[in-house]
Amino acid sequence: MANRKSKAIGLSDAKPGVAVPTRVGGGRLYESVGVVAVESGDAAGSVYRLVRVASSARVSQVLLYNDAITGAAANIGVYEVEGVDGGTAVGETLFASAKSLATANSGIDTAIAPSAVEKPLWEALGLSEDPGRNYDIAVTLSAAATAAGSVALKVRYVDGN
Repeated sequence: MANRKSKAIGLSDAKPGVAVPTRVGGGRLYESVGVVAVESGDAAGSVYRLVRVASSARVSQVLLYNDAITGAAANIGVYEVEGVDGGTAVGETLFASAKSLATANSGIDTAIAPSAVEKPLWEALGLSEDPGRNYDIAVTLSAAATAAGSVALKVRYVDGN
């Protein structure tokens, strides 16, 4: 019979007591939203930057909303801030890969790997230390759009120690 504890419970039970990082237990939940227009003919590789979060944030949920955009599919992931840190992808498929946008979605919860649930964004990206910067959460077309419509993300995250 197994008896295992999460990081938050293990730290709470430690003797002497160890403070549980607010990112993992008892942190304040924030929410950011963004909406962009997708045009018919937007090619695969088009990037739509929707929400900006700090590298220290622990992303708890990414919800996808979109109109039916015929033919389109998208990755949901993380990019450096354009014009500040270079703008390149650092985790283009961190939250979803080739998600169909052909039918409307009303708040589809994208995948966060169980191994990343407790981790701040920088760690979920596989970085060795917190770069202390912001990142954009973006939708990148993996298949071209043959119709127009809107795409939105609602990102919930905890920022703290």
